[in-house]
Amino acid sequence: MSYIDGFLIAVPVNHRDKFVHHAGTFDAILLEYGAARVMECWADDVPHGKLTDFHRAVQARDDEAVVFSWIEWPDKATRDAGMEKFMKDPRVTAGGDLPFDGKRMIFGGFVPVVDLSAP
Repeated sequence: MSYIDGFLIAVPVNHRDKFVHHAGTFDAILLEYGAARVMECWADDVPHGKLTDFHRAVQARDDEAVVFSWIEWPDKATRDAGMEKFMKDPRVTAGGDLPFDGKRMIFGGFVPVVDLSAP
């Protein structure tokens, strides 16, 4: 069964191009280590809620956009092995400054319980 790593971050709007370049570079490494798919999604229609919302979750400021990302892995064992290699990869460890505040990133691993596709 597949396994999903999910991420939510706030990225300064003026760093969008830098973020896209950063994500493209690092996401390609994840694919090398077994990820089946990586998605990086820039906020387009993300409303502010009355109690909770994506913006509050990452303490996004007015000059930041919310980015919702996920990595699809074939299974948890592939994810565990792949992430271990990824975190030790010199391209990652020497990756330089993040184009966002990593302290406000929310992330976690998920087991799919419903998986539907259109025919």
